[in-house]
Order: sequence, then structure tokens, then C-alpha cells
Amino acid sequence: MDLFRKKSISAMMQQAQTGTALKRTLGTWDLTLLGLGAIIGTGIFVLTGTGAVTAGPGIMISFLISGLACALTALCYAEFATLVPVSGSVYTFAYATLGELIAWIIGWDLILEYLLAVSLVSAGWSGYLQSLLQGLGISLPTALTAAHGAVPGVETWFNLPAFAVVIVITFFVARGVKESARVNNIMVLIKTAVVILFVIVGIGYVKPDNWHNFMPFGLEGVFSAAAITFTAFLGFDAVVAAAEETKNPAKDLPRGIMYSLFICILLYIVVSAIMTGIVPFAEFEGVAHPVSLALQYAGQDWVAGFIDLGAIVGMLTVMLVMLFGQTRIAFAMSRDGLLPSVFSKVHPKFQTPYRATWIIGSVAALLGGIVPLDRLAEMINIGTLTAFVLISLGVIVLRKTQPELPRKFRTPAVPFVPLMSMAVCIFLMTNLSASTWYAFLIWLTIGLSIYFLYSRKRSHLNG
Repeated sequence: MDLFRKKSISAMMQQAQTGTALKRTLGTWDLTLLGLGAIIGTGIFVLTGTGAVTAGPGIMISFLISGLACALTALCYAEFATLVPVSGSVYTFAYATLGELIAWIIGWDLILEYLLAVSLVSAGWSGYLQSLLQGLGISLPTALTAAHGAVPGVETWFNLPAFAVVIVITFFVARGVKESARVNNIMVLIKTAVVILFVIVGIGYVKPDNWHNFMPFGLEGVFSAAAITFTAFLGFDAVVAAAEETKNPAKDLPRGIMYSLFICILLYIVVSAIMTGIVPFAEFEGVAHPVSLALQYAGQDWVAGFIDLGAIVGMLTVMLVMLFGQTRIAFAMSRDGLLPSVFSKVHPKFQTPYRATWIIGSVAALLGGIVPLDRLAEMINIGTLTAFVLISLGVIVLRKTQPELPRKFRTPAVPFVPLMSMAVCIFLMTNLSASTWYAFLIWLTIGLSIYFLYSRKRSHLNG
């Protein structure tokens, strides 16, 4: 049964105080903005249009469903994050409650989620940047504008802007969490202001008649859109990855998680309501910039330009936070012996896992530069939903097996809330395509092979 051996919470806390510990510098404000930095980005600037095509104005309900699913899971996250305030997010929590094999599987899933998220967003960011530059009369060589085969009928070879932006972000993350947080905070304030500007300007152009056919594809369309728009809320779990770098985890982590999540739920619903109120939902088909399209439709081109700029800034913060979360998970897995020790080397000055940051950042940059990843986008969702199911299950298991542990934040109504979280996440997973499930199983098979051939023997629990 060594496949399900567990790492004790006391051992985790002791390890977090050793020479491989990270520096605690983040407060509630930093964590809230870290969450907003990850959540407000591709979702609000791209997925609002994709969801509207699938659900019509009912996209508002879709965002509410996917947001509440995240909120249920966030309550479970908050209990674990305050109980085990060390780096590694759900991987660390699974190690304490469900055992090493399950922890490895979820850590492997999170690698897929965060790595692909950085690469995918970098490609989207590149498109917005090129659109802005073209408006200024500046064009890049066609061969360097996209990955090979990404644009039908156009000879492209490498997405230079996507590659370059990830390298720059990697530099900031490697320098230190406080430096990354400062950059993130500034960009979050800018893009939040841009979204509020859209609401203020756009609300005057809403035509209620566009909402009359509220759910043109019925509940099936609403649920399908909820499975797609779930990606929009990814990022609040990256706040938990910063547990070991939080000043007061018991107070700051639950607040940072819930504040960022509920602010974003409100913004998504309001923005999608205004968008579908201005533009008939069918006209968002194939549109990659739905928010600015709504303003163009209203004749407010000057505001649309600000929205495009906000999208560029917004995607920068998503990449920063996702890369931050990925490196901390790899750091935790390496510190446990499941990944090579290079991933847990801490810089003597910056106190960050700098080698892991540069390795992962370079891979993400190359993927964004050479691989068209649009067909893999749903895999980000399936990996995350799997993680959410396991963290909800972990709360129930730990309440039963170790009820005496001092919990500074307690998930309310256990086991009802965790079971509801699991049920909603599993339901959303069933709405993903069969090809996504096949690709996920292939990724899982690769991960299990690595575990049995390498990680199981080198685990520090192997003794």
C-alpha cells in the first residue's frame, strides 16, 4: 500500500521552515490581486463571445454556474490552505489526505493546466499585440507572427511575440514573488479600470429586445457554455500556490481566494449581460475580440481601442500568475523527491525556485512559439476539474481521519458543500468533448509511467 502513503502535515510544516523555505511577503491585498490577475484575462476578453454563441444571453447563467462551482471548491481550498500553508496547492493537500499516487496524478494534471495556460494565453496575447501594432502602421514579418500551420493559407513558422513575452515574464517571476506581485498589481488595476469603462460606456447602448430569446439552445446550451466558460475562473487556485509566501495564511488566504473569485463572478455576469444586450448573440461567431466588438457595434471605436489595450495587459497578468503557480507546484513535487532536485533549488538572494522557473518558462515560451494549441484548450479544464474533485474529497477524508487538527478556517456544511462541489465539477466534465477525454487519458498514462519508473523509488517517503 505504499502507493497511498501519506506525508504528515507536521512534516510538511517542518519542511517549510528549512533552508528550502520560501519568503513570506504577501498579504490579503496582494493575494486578491494575484487572483484577479489570473482570472480577468482570456475569459472576459475572449470566452464571453464563445459562450454567447453557445448559450445566447443565457451565458449569464453559465457564468453563474461555473463561478458557483468554483466558489464551492474555493471553500474547500481555504480550509486546506490554512491547515497546510505550504507551497504546492492541491498537490500538497492530496499528499496529506489521499496518498502519494493520487498526489502525483493531480500534480501531473496541474502541470498540464498551468503550462498549457501560459502557452495558450501567450498566443492570444500575440494576436492582440499585432492588431494594436497594425493600427499604428507597424507589421512584423509574416513568418514570425504565428506557429507553423496556425493560420490556414498563410506561411508562418514561429510566433515571436508569444515566445518573447513568456521569457520576459519568466524573468520577473524568477526575480522574486514580491517583484512579480508589484508588476501584477499595477496591471490588474489597469485592466479592471478598462472593464469598468466598458460597463459605464456600454450600458447606455443595451437593447433589451436582444435578451428576449434568452436561452435559444435551452438548458443544454447553458450547461455546455458553463463547461467552456469554466476556464474563465481558473486562477483562484493559483492564490493557494502562494500559501508558503503569505504573511498570515489563516487570515489572508481565505480572504484572497473568496474576494478575487466573487469580484470576477460579478464582472463576468455584468459584462456578458451588456455584450449580449448590445450585439445579437449570433454575431459573436468566430470573433476573438467580443468585448471591443460590442463597443464598435455601438459606434464607440475610441473605447474599443482602450479595451484592446486592456486585453493585452490582462493577458500579461494571466501568464504571470499561471507561471508562478506552475513553478511552485513543481517546487513542491521536487522537494518531496517526485521530480528531480533541480526544481527545488532556491536562489540564495531572491529566495525563489529560479531554476524551475527558467526551465518551465522556457518550455512554455517554446510551446507558445511553435505549436498551435487551440485544440488543446479544453484539456486545461479537465485537469483542473479533476483537481477540484480531489480537493473536495480530501476535505471529507481529513475531517474523518484527523478531526483533531486545528483548523483556522473550516469549510461550512461538511460533507454537503464538498459533495456539491464534486457533483458540479463531475457534471461539467461530462460536458467536455470525447477527444478531450482521450487526450487527457494519454497525458495521464505518460504521468503514471514516469511515476512508476522514476518518482516512486526516489520519493522521500520511500525511506
